[in-house]
Amino acid sequence: MAERPYIVGNWKMNGTRAMLSEARAIDRAAQRHMKVEVAIAPPYTLIHAVHREVEQIGVGAQDCHPGTDGASTGDISASMLADAGAKFVIVGHSERRQGHGESNALVRDKAQAVLDAGMRVIMCCGEDAKTRDAGKAASFVTHQLKDSLPGIENAADRLTVAYEPIWAIGTGNTASSQDIAEMHREIRKLLIELYGEEQGGGVRILYGGSVNPENAREIFATEEVGGALVGGASLTADSFMGIALAAGDMLDN
Repeated sequence: MAERPYIVGNWKMNGTRAMLSEARAIDRAAQRHMKVEVAIAPPYTLIHAVHREVEQIGVGAQDCHPGTDGASTGDISASMLADAGAKFVIVGHSERRQGHGESNALVRDKAQAVLDAGMRVIMCCGEDAKTRDAGKAASFVTHQLKDSLPGIENAADRLTVAYEPIWAIGTGNTASSQDIAEMHREIRKLLIELYGEEQGGGVRILYGGSVNPENAREIFATEEVGGALVGGASLTADSFMGIALAAGDMLDN
């Protein structure tokens, strides 16, 4: 477990202004548990509103366009997100890579745009069930990650990596502790190769994929797990903060 666990909620395509009450509740709970860094990524329509409502938690975005401005109807640039109050952006999520056909090169360009706008990057990576069953999960993920990451100065402060096996996202299936540890070790080796021992060794690696309050402690006890990227369980303060509390408890053990 990292010195300060990072628990990030990805609300995906969920949330109207009625959800601001959950954001406030998450924020109040986070103020009582400063040992854990807590953040949420609401839909674009709520970023500014959540930013104005909270004091302790970080607020970010789920995606961005790689360009700075121009004729890209319906897209949102990184600078627009920063202006709305976002402090980080999730890029490379499998739902973007698969559902929107995003290549590693496009994900890398998006990550660079986020960095250029002064925000932090949460870079997602992960394999599907067919790749894991073929015994190629580690090579696939490290290749995907290497091709998706730009050069980053001070990577430990500006980059977080989230390993999310596609077969575990929203399915109720969770990777075993052994599988998670093995993959996180491979990711750590790559980060040190790319950014050096000090910076690459300081990047937090999150696990994502059906994380909930019931399985969180086992996940956080796993080597090289520095937190979690949480989907459905982040939509209510009770379940999301149950995960954050589990991370905090690991620091006391």
